[in-house]
Amino acid sequence: MNEDRARTMLQRAEWAARAFAGYDKQTVDRIVRAAADAAAAKAREYAEWAVRETGFGVVEHKVVKNLACSTGIADHYAADDYVTPKIDPEAKIVEIPRPAGIVLALTPSTNPVATVLFKTLLALMTRNVVVLSPHPLARECCADAARTIAVAAVSAGAPDGVIQVVDEPSVPLINALMTDERTSVIVATGGVPVVRAAYSSGNPAIGVGPGNVPVLVDATADLAKAAKRIVDSKSFDNSVLCTNESVLIVEESAATALLRHLESNGAYPLTPADRDKIAAMLFPDGRFDIRFVGKDASWIAGEAGIRVPARTRVLLAPFDLVVPEEPLAHEKLCPVLGLVRVPSARRGIAAARAVLRLAGRGHSAAIHSTDPATIMEYAAAAEVLRVAVNAGASLGSAGLETNLAPSMTIGTGFFGRSSVAENLHPRHLVQWTRLAYNADPAEAFGDFRGAVPWRAPAGAVPPYPVASNAVITDGGSTPEDLRDQIRRMVIEELAGILHG
Repeated sequence: MNEDRARTMLQRAEWAARAFAGYDKQTVDRIVRAAADAAAAKAREYAEWAVRETGFGVVEHKVVKNLACSTGIADHYAADDYVTPKIDPEAKIVEIPRPAGIVLALTPSTNPVATVLFKTLLALMTRNVVVLSPHPLARECCADAARTIAVAAVSAGAPDGVIQVVDEPSVPLINALMTDERTSVIVATGGVPVVRAAYSSGNPAIGVGPGNVPVLVDATADLAKAAKRIVDSKSFDNSVLCTNESVLIVEESAATALLRHLESNGAYPLTPADRDKIAAMLFPDGRFDIRFVGKDASWIAGEAGIRVPARTRVLLAPFDLVVPEEPLAHEKLCPVLGLVRVPSARRGIAAARAVLRLAGRGHSAAIHSTDPATIMEYAAAAEVLRVAVNAGASLGSAGLETNLAPSMTIGTGFFGRSSVAENLHPRHLVQWTRLAYNADPAEAFGDFRGAVPWRAPAGAVPPYPVASNAVITDGGSTPEDLRDQIRRMVIEELAGILHG
C-alpha cells in the first residue's frame, strides 16, 4: 500500500511538473505571490499550532520565521528570474532554465511550518512541483499549511498537484518516495539519519549536517552589544534553529564585563554544581535528550531543581576544556549555552576549531570583534561556510539579520559532507541548457530577443483526474486505471492543440 500511495502521488506530481515547466515568468510570479500571501495570512495560526503540536519553541518567534519564509522570501527574490532564457551576445551563449521536476522535501519538527513554506516557495519560483514529507511530530500543522498554499497556488493558475503533502508519514512510504526514479531531487532537512537516507536513495539529494556553533568574543568587541545579541539569539525560538550559539568562547580580559552584560540581558550563570546537574540531565547517556528540545530556560532549570529568576532566558554553563568527554561542548537545541574562557583570541580560535571537530563542521560560527585581522583569522581557521560577524548566530547565519540568502536549509559543503556549500537558494533547484555558438567571429550569433519558449497557460488548467490521496481498493481505481485516464487526457489535450 505504501508503494501504491507513493506511485499515485508521483504520477500526479509528474503530470503537474510537465504542465508547470512550460509556464511563463508573469504567471509564475502570480502563483508565488498568491502562495506567499496565503501563508503570511496564517503565520500566527501556524506558529501557535506548531508550538502546540510539537511542544518546541516560542510562538512570537515562529511568527517571525513564518513571515520571513513566506512574503519575506517572495520579496527577497522578486527581482530574480529563473524562468526567462538569458542571452549573452558577446559569449554567443543562450541559457535556457530547466526545472528539476519533482522535489521531495523532507522537513523537520524544530522549524516545521517555516521550512514547508521556504522549500515550497523555492520550488514554485523555479517551476518545480513539491511533495512535502513533514516530521511526524509536526505532521498536522505542516499538512494544513501545505494545503493552504496549494489551494492558493492552484487558484492563481498552478496545475493541480503542484504542491502535495504526506498526511501520514511512515518509513516505508518515505523510502518509496525517495527511491522512485520519478523523484528528481530530495531536499532533506533534519537529523543525520534522514540526510544519510536521502543521499543513499539513488536519487540526487541536497542534505545538511548538524550544527554546533562556536561564538568568539574578543577584547575589542562592543561587549554590551555582543551580550544582547548573543542572549537574543540563543533564546530565539528556544534555540531550535541549528544556527544557534552552542559554545561561547570569551577572551579572559573581557570575560567579567561580558558576563555582567549577559546577566543584565537575562542570562543566568550556573554554579559548577548546578552546571553538572544540567549536563547530566541534558545528556543522560552521552546523547542529547530530545525532551529538552525547544524548552525555555526556566523550565529546564526547574526540571533540574534549580531556582532561577523569572526573567531568565539563557542558562550559562561554564566549563574548562573543549573535549569529547564534555557534554556541554556538543550541540544543544535549547537555551543552555556553554562558556569557555581563553587567555587570548588566538587560543579562542583554537577552542572554536575544537568545538567543530566534535560536530558542526561546515555549518556556522559567529564572532564579536572590531579587529579585521582577528575576524579574518577566525574565519580562515574555523571549518565552516558562514560566519556571522557582530550579529546573533541564529538569524545571522540563516540570512535574516545579514545579507546571506534567507534560508531554513543550511548547506555544509565538503566539510560537512553536503552537496551544497551555501544557504539553499532557488538556483539549486534549476539547471540551464546552454546554446553555445561557434566562437569563430565569422559565425553570426542569432537574434534571440523575445524568443521565450514558455507561454502562459491558455484558460483554466484542467484538474488532475484522481486525487493523490485516493485509497486504492479492490473496488476502486488502480494504478492501471489512473494511467489510462492520464493517457486519455493527454490525447485530448494534443488533439486540441492540433485542431485548435
